[in-house]
Amino acid sequence: MAVRTPLKNDSGNVKEMSSVEVDQIVDQIVYQYSLNPSVALSVVGSGGSLSSIDDTRLQAGSYSTSTTAFPSEATTQEPQTVTVSYDRVDLSTASVTPTADTGKTWPVYYTTGGHIQAMSLQDIKDTFLHPAIDLLTSGSTTTQQAGTYTIATTSSLAGATEVSGSATPIFLDTRADTTAYSAGTIGSHALDNPTTVTSYYLHRINGSDTAYSVPFYINASNQLQQYDTTSFETLLQEWIRYTAVSSADGYTLRYQIGVSGTGNTRGSGIANTVLSGSGNYQTRFVNADDYRAQEFPNGTPATSSTYYLRIIKA
Repeated sequence: MAVRTPLKNDSGNVKEMSSVEVDQIVDQIVYQYSLNPSVALSVVGSGGSLSSIDDTRLQAGSYSTSTTAFPSEATTQEPQTVTVSYDRVDLSTASVTPTADTGKTWPVYYTTGGHIQAMSLQDIKDTFLHPAIDLLTSGSTTTQQAGTYTIATTSSLAGATEVSGSATPIFLDTRADTTAYSAGTIGSHALDNPTTVTSYYLHRINGSDTAYSVPFYINASNQLQQYDTTSFETLLQEWIRYTAVSSADGYTLRYQIGVSGTGNTRGSGIANTVLSGSGNYQTRFVNADDYRAQEFPNGTPATSSTYYLRIIKA
């Protein structure tokens, strides 16, 4: 590992950057990534490439009838489970071809012998790119994770942008609406009467264009020159986008959704809740030849499973 200290212009003098100034360039790399993420998540109607997640709820059992007496609870169907699968999150990766390292591409530093030398690509990885990936893949959701994703239970989230652009949830946690069932409507109401408890939305974290000191590099005339900011930032963006997609050093960036897995969780857990009851047995007398019975969903809410969006460095 070769972490270098870049050189900068200090009122006409060549000076090594402080660790704070190096960190400011790392923050700028994160911002550059946020402008054009190379590992992107989108919200689709169905068929997303991330794992599907299931919402389960109870519906009423089928009603029973008799011409002589109410069907017993033992003979009526128990409330049944309804499962709805959501696969609305799709992952895509960009094809990135960054500027090649010519030996003079990168900032310069002082060697142990006091000479000025251009940083190698490995130096750039160790000093800037890998620390930026470490920030991007952490479990936090600040501007230092800009361009990556998080989950929230609201379609508006401070410091982030809702990905679908139309407040489309990626998951709906539903439960049976117990108020929709009554003994007086046995045989005429729908078996499945869901109500949405919580909606979950995918957000992309917004970036912040941070100030930083522009380093020196060696120009074509073998002179020290400061980068112009546009060229330097373009170089940084190309290489952080390439690293996130194609790193051979264990610094690629990926996502998964599931109950368990590797990586750092992002934002709210996605809870699938159900009613815990074993059935509310009810009867309805229609006439002397029509006795009805049915079991409705009942009980208290319980979490059946919790899914998480995870960001992975691999």
